Amino acid sequence: MRAVVYRVSRARVLVNTEVVGEIGAGLLVLVGVTHDDGPAQAAWLADKVATLRVFEDADGKMNRSVVESGGGALVVSQFTLYGDTRRGRRPSFVAAARPEQAAPLVAAVAERLGAGGVKTATGRFGAEMTIESAGDGPVTILLDSARSF
Repeated sequence: MRAVVYRVSRARVLVNTEVVGEIGAGLLVLVGVTHDDGPAQAAWLADKVATLRVFEDADGKMNRSVVESGGGALVVSQFTLYGDTRRGRRPSFVAAARPEQAAPLVAAVAERLGAGGVKTATGRFGAEMTIESAGDGPVTILLDSARSF
């Protein structure tokens, strides 16, 4: 699994004009799934996101996690994280998992974050979504489970 983790002061997801997920300060987590991913990768990703020390402590150092800071996580599926642009100009998405595999794994990330004490919201899998966010920092981290398994 891959994720782009973006520290935000607020973020929300809209489908048409309906807000389907929204957080205040916390992390916007764009999640992509590939064919070899399963529950172990989803658990690893959720645990890594929950414990990343990307929030400032009293001394202004990034020493606090989203859990410690009381922030939220907005988890949004993003198959384009597996876009391959090595050849040509049109990305290939053959490395992205099919929706029937990806949807439960993205949901598992959100569920594990919530179970770990993170206020969690989600987008709507497979929908055309508008994502609005206000970056805080900026702090943007790339995570890839393939480098950890």
